[in-house]
Amino acid sequence: MGQSRNRPDPPHVRRYNPAMVVAANPLAGKVALITGGAKRLGRASALALAAAGADIAITYLSSAKEAQRTAKELEAAGVRVLAIRADVTDPKSVRTAIQETVKKLGGIDILVNNAGAYETVGFDDLTLQQWDNIFAVNVRGPFLLSQAALPHLRGRKGRIINLGSLGGLRAWATHAHYCSSKAALHMLTKSMAKALAPEIVVNCVAPGMIDLGEKSAIEFMNRMAKETPMQRNGTGEDVAAAVLFFATAPTFITGQVLYVDGALGL
Repeated sequence: MGQSRNRPDPPHVRRYNPAMVVAANPLAGKVALITGGAKRLGRASALALAAAGADIAITYLSSAKEAQRTAKELEAAGVRVLAIRADVTDPKSVRTAIQETVKKLGGIDILVNNAGAYETVGFDDLTLQQWDNIFAVNVRGPFLLSQAALPHLRGRKGRIINLGSLGGLRAWATHAHYCSSKAALHMLTKSMAKALAPEIVVNCVAPGMIDLGEKSAIEFMNRMAKETPMQRNGTGEDVAAAVLFFATAPTFITGQVLYVDGALGL
């Protein structure tokens, strides 16, 4: 005998519910601040959040032309846009960037600590200044931005998304200072998630080998694609999708480091 169509669904089966469909603009009415958002992964993340409806503030240090170009792209998405020159290692500059974002866009809901420094140096040749500079941008910067944004994020159930790296998991011989700084950022993410809960959610996106079309890296990228289980390198859109996920995911997901690496780190 066939099953009755009126029989209730088993507990593990959910019927289609229109209310469960993700809104076309899940971040409408939200404000996102992306450091280093003028180009590369910061630009990709800013475009993804704007496409989801968020108003966007980006910071830049020396990439004024790229910032203007990205701002125009963001405005085409129909959102409010602000480009701010800021040095993420300088407390005064950081406070000014936060204040300007709040004043002109009305608040901050999402902070993406994307600005970072990368450098290849053999361990024997690594100087104290190079070590300090990498840590200043990659660890001090996210700390300063996050702390300065706290009063604004707390009142809006805010989110902080740090940009880590596969280098924070795997040691690279010619990047001791970089790998160490990203490992520190991963731990900072976890510490902040505990310290700032339940008002603020903190997560980290850790890219692996991301191909941004740089001609000087073609040979290296081709080699890394063959070593990656997914048989390709990542794209800016792959990383931006992970940032968007943390910007819209349930708040119970916090303190996580999401590797966007095609399983290269396994």
